[in-house]
Amino acid sequence: MTESNRIEFKRQLTKELDIEREVIAFLNYREGGSIYIGIDDEGKTVGVKDIDADMLKIKDRIRMGISPSPMGLFDVQTERIDGVQVIKITIASETEKPYYKPQYGMSPRGCFIHFSENFIRLVLPIAKQEQINDTNNDTTDDTNIDTIKLTYRQ
Repeated sequence: MTESNRIEFKRQLTKELDIEREVIAFLNYREGGSIYIGIDDEGKTVGVKDIDADMLKIKDRIRMGISPSPMGLFDVQTERIDGVQVIKITIASETEKPYYKPQYGMSPRGCFIHFSENFIRLVLPIAKQEQINDTNNDTTDDTNIDTIKLTYRQ
């Protein structure tokens, strides 16, 4: 097994590992994907020290760190590879896109999509509502759309 546009390896779960970004990128990708914790970048199975604690941390971080709610779109389970227990996070794709980090909203700092073996910061039009007049059921919606240039992060 090797890393691809649908498979990502992570040696271990740490506070520095942005697992939310990884999951968001697969949620926003058209086919979803899988993240393996306990496999290094070269594909060597190294295992997980405290598998139960790490599984709980992963579920909590995904549940609390992603909007809209990804509940029902991911599964965290153990899998034995090369005789060693690892964690497999399976992420489904959904039509309720984009998914993002709530603290950054739908901005390049909050939205990601998985592309090949790299992440792309997802760029969305940001709508600013200038004026809404609702008189006699007549609604005028003047919306100014700002866009941000696409940047690639490797």
